[in-house]
Amino acid sequence: MTIPDIETRSLDEIRTFQEQELAKLLDYLEKNSAFYGRMFKKNGIDIRGVKSLDDLAKLPLTTKEDLQKHGSDFICVSRDKIIDYITTSGTLGEPVTFAMTDNDLDRLAYNEYLGFKCADCSSSDVIQLMTTIDRRFMAGLAYFLGSRMLKSAMIRVGNGIPELQWDSILRFSPTTLMAVPSFLLTIIDYAEKNGIDYHKSSVKKAICIGDSLRNPDFTLNTLGRKISERWPELKLYSTYASTEMATSFTECGQGRGGHHHPELIIVEFLDENDKPVPPGTPGEVTITTLGVEGMPLLRFKTGDISTAHVEPCACGRNSIRLGPVIGRKKQMIKYKGTTLYPPALYDILENIEGVKNYVVEIYTNQIGTDEILIRVGSTDHSESFEKTIKDHFRAKLRVAPSVSFETVDYISSLQYPPMSRKPVKLIDRR
Repeated sequence: MTIPDIETRSLDEIRTFQEQELAKLLDYLEKNSAFYGRMFKKNGIDIRGVKSLDDLAKLPLTTKEDLQKHGSDFICVSRDKIIDYITTSGTLGEPVTFAMTDNDLDRLAYNEYLGFKCADCSSSDVIQLMTTIDRRFMAGLAYFLGSRMLKSAMIRVGNGIPELQWDSILRFSPTTLMAVPSFLLTIIDYAEKNGIDYHKSSVKKAICIGDSLRNPDFTLNTLGRKISERWPELKLYSTYASTEMATSFTECGQGRGGHHHPELIIVEFLDENDKPVPPGTPGEVTITTLGVEGMPLLRFKTGDISTAHVEPCACGRNSIRLGPVIGRKKQMIKYKGTTLYPPALYDILENIEGVKNYVVEIYTNQIGTDEILIRVGSTDHSESFEKTIKDHFRAKLRVAPSVSFETVDYISSLQYPPMSRKPVKLIDRR
């Protein structure tokens, strides 16, 4: 299978298919979910009245706080059917536990199999996993299961340790890296310092998790350009996912957004008043999972702001595509009259020569408004370099945050705390 049949159908046919799947989900939730059973009764909801995707608006939304307060009430199976426990990273608060059944792991494998197919992978690929598969992390497990379904080989190196990454590349000749894109710059630096000709390595592409690679118009952002300029032989693919949705949206070779898999998830894009926004307009990604047995979710607000693109893709898929994530709703910053999202700050910092690494710190000042402190790892701590950094911010955003110079090693320790599964770029103290 190259592309599932449902992804090549018209948007109307996809919609009809999803409405049939939604009816099955609602029936399952009413019978098996303590949380949603209470929700339906409390709000006087007759699930048989929900006949179309437009009718989703009749149903209450599910929030991260609901999962944090009532986590066990979302579980729809008996304990003996649970075979894996996963937790979220806790970026926006207390981590949430997800219980997964054998069928859920099969679904997770199929999801990532579809993602690898989007990224032009096949059974002949050798994939080097540069993210953790332990620490209750869903993503690493998904990649392993998806690779197994694809019948490709996988090298489970895990995150960090550039020396081990290159030892594995040179030893096993992988074709594909599964990595956080900012870490790709680290392994490029290591190769250059140690005389490794990465331009002639076996690696041909990288599927990137976490950091965004593209601007809203799909051009490469600063991070994406830096990687491509230094390693032009490397084809980059973005992927977007979260533990809650247990589904990924991966770019194809066209690089025009992450493809939606209609058999796995229903996606809405909502404004600040929880009303749908039209395609091309930024909205909060709100998801309803399909085919999940252990902890299915109905109208869950992810907190991520993105856009829907509905025109058919040249790759042959007709399902919608998600544009690059603009930011997270709870991480929105109101700074000196300007509304900002952290990725806009990252993009500027990635483009300043002399900034080796950084962490953005947000806190509330004495008068109750947002303040931004950029902790910069650099060997240049001069006033002139501080002015250069601030001038870049003024030119792009019209405002300049405070800057604190630190050692590169100290910033690295902030970015990679012992319990973290992903690099930390933002510390929100508000």
